Amino acid sequence: MTALATSAATETGPAAAQAELWPPVPRSVRETGLPVPLIAELIAKAILLSGKTPLSALTSRLHLSLNVLREVLELLVAEHVLEVAWRGDSDLDVQYQLTATGRQRATSWLERCAYTGPAPVTLAAYAALVERQAGQMLALTAEDLAGELGDVFLAAAQQRMLGAALYAGRTLLLHGPSGSGKSTLARRLGSLLQGIVAVPHALLIGSDIVQVYDAMLHRAPQPYQLRQLGERRSCDPRWILCQRPVVALDAELSSAQLELQSDVQAGCYRAPPQLQANNGLLIVDDLGRQRMPAADLLNRLTLAQELGRSSVTVGVASAVSVVCRLQLVFVTSMQPDSLFDAAALRRISYKIGIDALDAASYRTLFRHRCVSSGVVFDDAAMRYLIEQLHGGSGLPLLACYPAEIVGRIRDFAGFMGEPARATVATLDQAWTSMFAAGTDGATAMQPQHDGQRRI
Repeated sequence: MTALATSAATETGPAAAQAELWPPVPRSVRETGLPVPLIAELIAKAILLSGKTPLSALTSRLHLSLNVLREVLELLVAEHVLEVAWRGDSDLDVQYQLTATGRQRATSWLERCAYTGPAPVTLAAYAALVERQAGQMLALTAEDLAGELGDVFLAAAQQRMLGAALYAGRTLLLHGPSGSGKSTLARRLGSLLQGIVAVPHALLIGSDIVQVYDAMLHRAPQPYQLRQLGERRSCDPRWILCQRPVVALDAELSSAQLELQSDVQAGCYRAPPQLQANNGLLIVDDLGRQRMPAADLLNRLTLAQELGRSSVTVGVASAVSVVCRLQLVFVTSMQPDSLFDAAALRRISYKIGIDALDAASYRTLFRHRCVSSGVVFDDAAMRYLIEQLHGGSGLPLLACYPAEIVGRIRDFAGFMGEPARATVATLDQAWTSMFAAGTDGATAMQPQHDGQRRI
């Protein structure tokens, strides 16, 4: 957290300091930063699709204030694009419709650009707010890490490295065997990002509209987070208050997905993941299996993080620089030195190996899984699982196994209408269903994972 942010939080409280980040409601077209013709097009297209439209419906659809809309509506009426269809007793109680000329112009606008969503914000306004919000990121403490990841079995040295990387906002690589819990851990790190950020529905880049907000990625604040804010001023409705985002990329990632994605049907572009993850966490899972060289992916994202800017292509060839303030976490089941040379590895600040658990941690994790799933267990069954099943097959004590085993015990018990119990017999049954024996017997068994993502 910057000195300025620390001072603000000390003098007026963290909630008050954060409330200063919300962009105020624009009182005029000039304060929106948008050109009048763009707002006029959005209004006309909205009325073309809806027919006779109340003023209140336009404010809800375009996310613009009454003052801004009235300013443009007056111009459209004066140019005979719109006309007042009905007026009530109140200034707010008014409906607009298109004239014959207006319908022609609105139809032409809609054919040229199908976007009819909320009004965008300018790229300059977006960059300024992202930078302010990045400065308000609360520094992670050892207590925060222990409280959130208390049920994750990491050695003390691993915990300190993880905490130091997150505290400093440095690039992090989690590596280790498949099934060791790396991906699960990476996603849990997102819960350590404190505070709320404002995310725009859309950006205006040149004459193009780029949709940023994604309801699947940008989650609504928790009730306690809203309570912490207390009383705050009104926020520009073109922005949405969200938890700090966590965006995860997998093996399907290609270089094209790091550019703006054209959505012809919606009439706009979709923001790339590094833009959607601003002021949050960007996870690259299964590193080394993407449809682009791992070194190219690493260089592109780490350079963007270092510079605080990411270059994206708009249209055929024009490149635009957009703000990029995020935490990077890479996850791989491959050996790091098989993916990168020494120079590339130096770009990753922290490399943390996530390996198999020791016997005590594995027992504790298995007990937690049983208790949370309502499965009865005893020490004899635990010993059999570790000494006979794992020991006899040579399979390591990976963090993925307890959930798989306990889940299958419940599956069988539910089918048979019996209580779920971890016994020698039910463990054998679950174990056999998880693995396929090879020609070398038990030592050739491989995890199946039921098609789930590699963890």
